[in-house]
Amino acid sequence: MKPPPFDYVAPETLEEALSVLAEHGDEAQPLAGGQSLVPMLSLRIARPSVILDLNRVAALKGIAAEGSALRLGAMTRQAEVLANATVRQTLPGLQEAVNFVGHFQTRNRGTIGGSISLGEPAAENPAFAVALDADLELQSSAGSRTVRASDFYSGPYTTARTDTELLTAITYRPPANARIGTLEISQRRGDFALAGLVACLPVSGGTISDARLCWFGMGSQPLRARSAEAALEGASIASLDLAALADLALHDTDPNDDTHATAAYRHEAGRTVFTRLMTRLLGEGAAQ
Repeated sequence: MKPPPFDYVAPETLEEALSVLAEHGDEAQPLAGGQSLVPMLSLRIARPSVILDLNRVAALKGIAAEGSALRLGAMTRQAEVLANATVRQTLPGLQEAVNFVGHFQTRNRGTIGGSISLGEPAAENPAFAVALDADLELQSSAGSRTVRASDFYSGPYTTARTDTELLTAITYRPPANARIGTLEISQRRGDFALAGLVACLPVSGGTISDARLCWFGMGSQPLRARSAEAALEGASIASLDLAALADLALHDTDPNDDTHATAAYRHEAGRTVFTRLMTRLLGEGAAQ
């Protein structure tokens, strides 16, 4: 199929881009990597009057370390994240998560900000942002604001971004001594996860504090495993009961049946993912 007619705008500055959104509102659709939008246009699921191509806006690009934090422009390509030495030094866990995303061909076009803005419930980047409680910078012609990733999602493909705003940057602030990892089960490598988990576990002296666990593919949006997080607070690694923790973590999920898997299968796949990831991050081979 072919997409319905639309006007195409390719601004070179952020101000121009925000002006287009201010004028057209929900009739305009930002185009980042296009890995989701272009198929939706072709299937006529999306029918915007205006396509706002962000690929020429230099202000939306770039990777920079700010102390222990890592700031990414929203138009940073997934392939750039995998190849970047600053990311490798500052937040290598992000590279592990992005390595699960799609295939190398799609990662050459797909962007970090585009994935986070879309909010696909089974995608890695939204869950990673929530697990790290990243700061999401939103801008419109009227001004800017920062939203925590944990407050950004409210349902499937539903976010705090308004029709006149763009996600311009993401800042990750990993806790000190954090062990960060991602694991998922999918039908094929590169497919959306049937069950996936991002874990951020600050460990000092064998004790866990401020644990953050975020499921993806296990509900209508990225889901924090709050019950398991509470149980991990102040816990000694040596005394952990992973089976009991898995039960708590799965309590905060809401998997559904679809053409790819049943809810029951996702539940058991989630148990496997949780146990394997926690064993890897907290096992004997992990740094103390």
